[in-house]
Amino acid sequence: MYHIASRIDRLPSTPMLRKILLITGIGWMFDAMDQGMVAGVMASIGADWELSTSQIGMLGSAGMLGMILGAALSGMAADKWGRRTVIVWTLVIYGLSSGISGFSINYTMLIIFRFLTGFGLGGELPAASTLISEFSPKKIRGRNVIILESFWAWGWILASLVAYMLIPVYGWRMALWVGAVPALIAAYLRRAVPESPRYLEKSGKPDKADQLVRIMEKEAGFDEYPHENHLDAQTKEIKVRMSLIELWSAKYIRSTAVLWTIWFGINFGYYGFVLWTPSLLVAQGFDLVKSFEFTLIMCLAQLPGYFSAAYLVEKIGRKPVLSIYFAGTAIAAWLFGHGDSATQILLYGSLLYFFSLGAWGCVYAYTPEVYPTIARGSGTGWAAAFGRIGALIAPMVVPVIYNAFGEATGFGYVFALLTGVFAFVAIIVAIFGKETKGKSLEEISGEGINE
Repeated sequence: MYHIASRIDRLPSTPMLRKILLITGIGWMFDAMDQGMVAGVMASIGADWELSTSQIGMLGSAGMLGMILGAALSGMAADKWGRRTVIVWTLVIYGLSSGISGFSINYTMLIIFRFLTGFGLGGELPAASTLISEFSPKKIRGRNVIILESFWAWGWILASLVAYMLIPVYGWRMALWVGAVPALIAAYLRRAVPESPRYLEKSGKPDKADQLVRIMEKEAGFDEYPHENHLDAQTKEIKVRMSLIELWSAKYIRSTAVLWTIWFGINFGYYGFVLWTPSLLVAQGFDLVKSFEFTLIMCLAQLPGYFSAAYLVEKIGRKPVLSIYFAGTAIAAWLFGHGDSATQILLYGSLLYFFSLGAWGCVYAYTPEVYPTIARGSGTGWAAAFGRIGALIAPMVVPVIYNAFGEATGFGYVFALLTGVFAFVAIIVAIFGKETKGKSLEEISGEGINE
C-alpha cells in the first residue's frame, strides 16, 4: 500500500489543490497565448517581410522543433529534479525567448528565438499535467487535468483578441511583447506551487510529502489516515529511473504505442489547421482582419469542448471520450475543408475547435496515468516529444499540398488529409486503448505490486 497515494485518493477537491490548479493554469494560459499568436504573427510577418509560403512554414516548425527537445528533456528532468522545478524554469525560458522574439532584426534571429520559445513551452506542458495528475484524487483526476488544459482556450482567446486588435495596428512585434510579460509574472507565481507529494515520497522525502497531504486533509476536515507506522513504508529513496527502452518493454509497450500514436496524430492534425487558419482564410478571399475575427469566434468554441470533455471523462471514461472527440474532429475537419460560405466556415470551424480541444484535454489527462511515479515525467515527456514531430511536419506538409492542388481545391485536400489522421487515431484508441477511470495511479501502472 502506498500511504501517500491512498491518502490523496480519498480526498475531495481542497483549497490547496484548487490554488495549485489555478496558478499552474495561469502559466498554461500564457503559454497558449503565445502559441495562439503565432498563427496571427505568421500571417502578418509573411506580408511584412515578404516571406515565401515555405519560409512561413519553417517559422512554425522552428517552434515545434524546440517543443520536441523541450518535452523529451524536461520529462526526464521532472523525474530527476521534480515537477515543480521544471514548470518554473521552462516558463522563464519561454517568457524571455518570446519577448526577445519581438526584437528580431531578421528572419534568422526570429527562427532561433521561436525555437527557444518552443523549448520552454514543450518542456512546461508535460511536467505541469503530471504535477496536477499526481496531486489529484482518482475520482476527479481526469477532470482536473482537463480543467488545467482548458486554460489553453483562454490563452487562445486572448491571443485572438491581441491579433485582432493589435497586429493590424501595431504589427506582430507588439503581439510578442504583450505575451511575454504576463508569462514571466506567471513563472514568479509558480514559486508558490509545492512539489508533488507522490514524487517526494518516491524521492526519499516522505516527511515533506506527509506535511503537504496533512494540510489537504485538514482543509477537507479529515482525520489522520488510519494506518500505523505509515512513514516507515517508503522512506528509502528509489534511484532507479525508467529509460526510453524500458517504456517499450512488454509491460508498457501497448500503452506507449497507443500514447505515441495519439500524440503524433493530434499534433499533426491540430497544428496542421490551427497555425494556418488565418493564412488559409486570407487565401480563400477574406482579408487579414476578417480572418482574425473568424479565428476569435472559433476559439470561443474551445471552452464548451473542454468543459464537456471534463464532465464526460469521469462519467463514461477516458477511452470513449477520446474516441468520440477524435471522430468528431475528423468529421468537422472534412466539413470545414468543404465549406463554401462564411456561415459554413464559422460553423464547421467552431465544431473543429470544439472537438479537437476536448480531445486535447483528454489526451493530457490520460497520458500521465499509465506510468509509475518514477517514470511518469519521462513517459509523458517522450510521448509529447514524439507527438511534436507531427506538429513539426504538419506546417511544412500543408503548404506543399495546398500549392500542389492550387487555391481552388488545395484547401479541401488539406483538410481531407487531416480528416484521415483524426479518424485513424479514433480507431486506434477504440481498439487498443485501455480505461483508467476511477483507478488509482498506482493501480493503473502496477506500481507497488509485488514490492
